[in-house]
Amino acid sequence: MRIGLLALPYSMRSALAGLADMFWLANQVITQNPTLNTDLSRETPFYDVKIVTRDGKPVRDVQGRLIESDGAFDDPESFDVIIASGMQLDDQKYPLAKEAAGEAAAWLKEKYSEGSCIAGACAGSFVLAEAGLLNGRACATTWWLFHTFRERYVLAKPEWGKVLVEQDNVVTTGGPLSWVDLVIHLVRLHAGKEIAKLTADMAVADSQPLSQQLYAPGGFLNSRHPLLTKAEHLVRYQNPSITVEALAEALNMTTRTLHRKMMSLNQESPKSFITRVRIETALILLESPLNTISQVASACGYKDETAFRRAFNGVMEMSPGRYREWFNARTERV
Repeated sequence: MRIGLLALPYSMRSALAGLADMFWLANQVITQNPTLNTDLSRETPFYDVKIVTRDGKPVRDVQGRLIESDGAFDDPESFDVIIASGMQLDDQKYPLAKEAAGEAAAWLKEKYSEGSCIAGACAGSFVLAEAGLLNGRACATTWWLFHTFRERYVLAKPEWGKVLVEQDNVVTTGGPLSWVDLVIHLVRLHAGKEIAKLTADMAVADSQPLSQQLYAPGGFLNSRHPLLTKAEHLVRYQNPSITVEALAEALNMTTRTLHRKMMSLNQESPKSFITRVRIETALILLESPLNTISQVASACGYKDETAFRRAFNGVMEMSPGRYREWFNARTERV
């Protein structure tokens, strides 16, 4: 399987090296486990990885070090997957190498039309967006770039908190180290879930990505508009069990108007907004071992603990107990 790693000036060399090493690790797992997915050939490495630059010449990374190249945009070689990874952005959050990013976007668009899967990790997704490959498609971006991404690429559909999103042979991930999740996903997709799990185990990584909402500050998504900030305050501090109708009334508008405004601002319904704010509050309360899950549920406006657990899992993609374990383990490492 041919993998192309896009290298632009000011790319993160660690991401390019990490991607190459993760695919190498997957190759080792495939070779050492001949009984897993016997459809895969072991005669040559399953993943053939090459770094590609515009003209085939080396480029400088974010720290001025050389990134060697294995090929150029105009080479006749085709790729099954092409990955654009993290890079340095300027103060307006554009790729620092604007001209090179534009040329890369055109190349990615051409290769996508030829059948290549196109993937973007962290700021690499900006290049995919410039190529128009995210127009009308669900996608992921790093949480602290979410507002910029959504405002700049209005035809894209970024999903808040998602680490990895795939649609129509386009894959995007969020976070400078999300290339790990990307490789594991691609290995699962093309080599099977058993090989993907072993690759993740060898890398000491989670085989399933964790929500970016674990890392984003509470209220970050609502910080760009006073309506959302006020609505959040009403839910978080005044009445966690507030209904959509009561929230609309408190904001002096109809439920239909509230729905329209929230969909326009955050691409989520008022009901989803209320649930998300409740769960963001729950994250803080769960950090204290003195609070039982039942107490946290009640404090967040849930009369039924089962309903709270269901809502928590729907937002965070893990149970409250699993979150508490994750938080405690992370605290111990710091």
